[in-house]
Amino acid sequence: MDDKGKQKKNSKKQKRAVMRTTILAILIAAIGYTIYNSATAEDVTVLKVGDKAPNFTLVDLEGNDHKLSDYEGQGVFLNFWGTWCKPCAKEMPAMDRQYEVFSNEGVQVLAVNIAQSNFEVQSFADQYALSFPVVIDKTKSVMTAYNIRPLPTTVLVNPEGNIQRIITGEMTEQDIEGFMEEIKPD
Repeated sequence: MDDKGKQKKNSKKQKRAVMRTTILAILIAAIGYTIYNSATAEDVTVLKVGDKAPNFTLVDLEGNDHKLSDYEGQGVFLNFWGTWCKPCAKEMPAMDRQYEVFSNEGVQVLAVNIAQSNFEVQSFADQYALSFPVVIDKTKSVMTAYNIRPLPTTVLVNPEGNIQRIITGEMTEQDIEGFMEEIKPD
């Protein structure tokens, strides 16, 4: 092998060594970042049945403010959802039918959309002719306060303002009726 061949071979070895070192450095940095984030992350309080429901104010599609504390004395069926969520779309018409029955008995529905555009949410609400208030959590602050992970998730808030039950996943109309009955004021 001549000198040029040896130089080429050494150059390839050097490039591989640099590449491996770079990849190793990136991996170490990523692991360090993950450990740092875990160690310095704020403690998220996980809500449980019996806790006071965190208060919030969100704006509905008509521009009206909805403050959870304004509903004290009534049951609140707090449903977190997204337009892209198939189970959400399946349960919305049933929620609306039960809202028509229970709104006269002191149960309110607040459908909290997670950070979608007004246009998407309005189109969805129009498609299903929803009669209950639909609000948008644009900053995901309410979702974070309630520690919402899968959609749909429904939080039942009793007339005293405490969390009565947390339901994750799709509900049947019979489920919805039972849950609304559960939070109806005496």
